[in-house]
Amino acid sequence: MYEAMTAYVTASVPVSESAYGFTQTDIEGQALFSLPFGDIVNFLTPYTAVLFVFALTFTIIALISKPERQVDTVMGGDAYYTKDISRETLRFQRFMAIACGLATMGGIMAGDVFNFTLFTAFIGITNIGIVAAVKNKHILDNAFEYGLLAMIGTLPLFVGAALVLATTGTLSMWILFTPEVAVPLFAKLLLVIGVIAEGMAPVFVAKAEITRAPGAPYILMVHVSSLLIFLRVIEIVISM
Repeated sequence: MYEAMTAYVTASVPVSESAYGFTQTDIEGQALFSLPFGDIVNFLTPYTAVLFVFALTFTIIALISKPERQVDTVMGGDAYYTKDISRETLRFQRFMAIACGLATMGGIMAGDVFNFTLFTAFIGITNIGIVAAVKNKHILDNAFEYGLLAMIGTLPLFVGAALVLATTGTLSMWILFTPEVAVPLFAKLLLVIGVIAEGMAPVFVAKAEITRAPGAPYILMVHVSSLLIFLRVIEIVISM
């Protein structure tokens, strides 16, 4: 039954070959780039290409940048002190920031709903690691709270993907983005809720302790990845 449904839906999708050899469909405008990986075809459209460039830019910045040195002033006086980041913390935050950037780019290029949820969950894990590397009680408390939120958010995220598969018979966005396939509104809602919990946007983005955590630009990857993956899931649920 699954093979028959997939064959019927695939036959209904208008497909042509471009001069560059990339498959073109009607998803979010013309597909600029496609990367087949088995039966999964990752792709970039004009919309996702812009998000991909942003993610790549901030990943390169995290790779080549040195962390900031925060300066705190003493209340009621002229004294101040700086916060230095140890080499071990620097290496760990840089590694997690780069991993977060790669996961964000993977989520943006994903042509499969399940792969998108996997990359989103990976973004949540790396965001926890970036923040939890700071040895500060208040920051660690917030990182622990976000970790609980991300674990809870995994449930609606993957349940939403499972409902998409159960109701349509496929997870491929090349098929789901066509008018012949109807995705339940409840499944779309679960995907959005899961991304909000995993990606920290907009639930934890205003947490002052996380924002003040030393280690910029690595801390900035938390907010950048959250924003980009949130924009991506909005595009997905509108297109389905």
